[in-house]
Amino acid sequence: MLGLDFLGFTGLIFILIAWLPETIKNIRNSAVNSRWGFLILYTIGSFLLTIYSLLLNNLVFSILNGLAVILAAINIFFKLRFNHNKKLIN
Repeated sequence: MLGLDFLGFTGLIFILIAWLPETIKNIRNSAVNSRWGFLILYTIGSFLLTIYSLLLNNLVFSILNGLAVILAAINIFFKLRFNHNKKLIN
């Protein structure tokens, strides 16, 4: 089982490495280019998968989906913030 856990956590790290720089770039550029539909569906789906994996006691997927919810929520927050500021300026 140890090898499978290592494989799962390695995959988790790769996905986090892919998501985190995008979120940081969005914040630094004051622009979130992802569509609303994508962000909302992704957040809801990741949240539901987090609950599911917690119920199954699957640590790797609980962490992965929990982090996905957090990063997607950060993108939603900044998309709301940046869009609101643009409307005030225009």
